[in-house]
Amino acid sequence: MLIALLAVAVLVLAGALAVLLPILTHQSAGGSGQEVPQDFVSEVSATGADGRTRTLSAETNDGKPAELDAIAPGESLVVTGTGFDSGIGIYLAICAIPESPEEKPGPCLGGIPEGAETGGAQAETGLSSAWITSDWAWRAFATQSYDDDATGTFTATLTVPPATIDGLDCRVSRCAITTRADHTAARDRVQDLLLPVGFRAA
Repeated sequence: MLIALLAVAVLVLAGALAVLLPILTHQSAGGSGQEVPQDFVSEVSATGADGRTRTLSAETNDGKPAELDAIAPGESLVVTGTGFDSGIGIYLAICAIPESPEEKPGPCLGGIPEGAETGGAQAETGLSSAWITSDWAWRAFATQSYDDDATGTFTATLTVPPATIDGLDCRVSRCAITTRADHTAARDRVQDLLLPVGFRAA
């Protein structure tokens, strides 16, 4: 009995180390190389310090480039990315644009995707934020995985949330549809891409 309990304990410890070790030892790949546009555009591209060229775009449900200067709560935006490092999960949300590219975008509207903490998040429910990862340890909690790991592509549909949360008003502060590394590489800025947005007047 004791041997069985010890075996279980060793397996649990090994599993915990397998999850925590990559987080604790992750080395930043550098910046994304993006100069955030001053105008409203539906697509941006940048070549990061890791040599990958990432592209982020937003469309309407009928496939037309999204007009991001006057988005409204409840509106659906189809966001597509290519060239991302599928070894690093990303959060996708509307966030405050930081003053410096060395700073993490945020705070963000939408919060943690519903169900992400319990493993019940789903991409099909029109969430206002998304968590995209192909990591085996976190896939069950994320809204979705990358569509293709080799090319780092994904497509996610976001429902635009209200323009304000505690500490952030995107009608006053500059905000953007944002990708950023998830908690497993939180200090890594190489996956940061931003599409500036403006909210339609109520």
